[in-house]
Amino acid sequence: MADADISLDAALEHVAGMARTAKRYQSDLARATSSEKDELLRDIATALVDHADTIAAENKKDMASAAAEGMDEGLLDRLSFTPDRIASTAKGVLTVAELPDPVGEVVRGRNMPNGMRLTQARVPMGIVGMIYEARPNVTVDVAALTLKSGNAVILRGGHAADRTNAATISVIGEVLSAHGFDPSLVQTVDPLGRIGATAMMQARGSIDVLVPRGGAGLIKSVVENSKVPVIETGSGNVHIYVDASADLDKAIPIILNSKTQRVGVCNAAEKLLVHRSVAAQFLPRVLDALEKKGVVIKADQPTLDVAGGVSIPGLKISLADDSDWGTEYLALKMGIKIVDSLDEAINHINKFSTGHTEAILSQDYAAIEEFTSRIDSAVVMVNASTRFTDGGMFGLGAELGISTQKLHARGPMGLEELTTTKWVAYGNGQVRP
Repeated sequence: MADADISLDAALEHVAGMARTAKRYQSDLARATSSEKDELLRDIATALVDHADTIAAENKKDMASAAAEGMDEGLLDRLSFTPDRIASTAKGVLTVAELPDPVGEVVRGRNMPNGMRLTQARVPMGIVGMIYEARPNVTVDVAALTLKSGNAVILRGGHAADRTNAATISVIGEVLSAHGFDPSLVQTVDPLGRIGATAMMQARGSIDVLVPRGGAGLIKSVVENSKVPVIETGSGNVHIYVDASADLDKAIPIILNSKTQRVGVCNAAEKLLVHRSVAAQFLPRVLDALEKKGVVIKADQPTLDVAGGVSIPGLKISLADDSDWGTEYLALKMGIKIVDSLDEAINHINKFSTGHTEAILSQDYAAIEEFTSRIDSAVVMVNASTRFTDGGMFGLGAELGISTQKLHARGPMGLEELTTTKWVAYGNGQVRP
């Protein structure tokens, strides 16, 4: 089915039916033991590797279509799902299998004066909805996390990855069946087209929580239009601040890794702020290093003045305009600005940041403490690459996304963020006076 083939009412009923089926079998998964879920995940990882060539072949078709439609380099990089990437993603599934099961964990409890015993324990969310773009690895990551945490998931992976996601979900479904679980625990609305995503946003009462993951436009659309509770993941206008006391030799590889290791990801650095006291010494070195990686520079006038005084063949640098400071490039492009103080750097970051990740490169303990306490973002790195903001790197095995909101979950979201809690009160005949 395509968008023109189905009305919104019909799509809503279709999604509601998917959710009803998923809910019926999700209760079975919620009662499964940790060892049963872990064995399921290990077999999913094995099956993904065994079918990697088939999945990658479908991905090549998606890549060719996306390139023909003009998809940019950063998004094409996200869309790519080669056998090596499939194997790496499967390792993430194995890591999730080794993590402690959050379901049933007692968060707190107490004995009441009247003899009642209260416990608050983690339970699955229920039906999780995920809307994302051109990221086949997310299909696997989200499936692993939701299954381990006892949830069912309904996915909308986007037109660009249709074939890849269908092949991946088919493999996961076969393993679910082999373990006695229904394949409806991992479903997709992709055959409905874009109206499937709209129906998911309208499916309050059917889907328990909705997570958007993708570009700023997708996230904004879901947050503003969804009737289903949303955990907001954010785009990444990520900053690095080079302080007056920074170790400049260590700073350059950190900046290069943050900017160029993968450009199409939300934790890639987009802006570089440099303290004026080290700008003349440091900027020629970092500009030369960035030029060698093919990075285009958008700079403030003081940075242009420094660049004009040195010879860096091939450097592509031009004056930034006001819109640059708030833009997530997702490309080999970086904004650079000279600041007069730590205070100016913090104020600039808090003004233009999307609340994702910021980094300070400094050897000054007081400056580091002020930066980490005043920066209003989900993650702050100290003398380390921003590329570490990742569920796998944080020991979560995989991630649902990186939340930039402040309710329930913030930063990389793993198993615990896919649970809610339930109070149970144990009594022996007590009545309220």
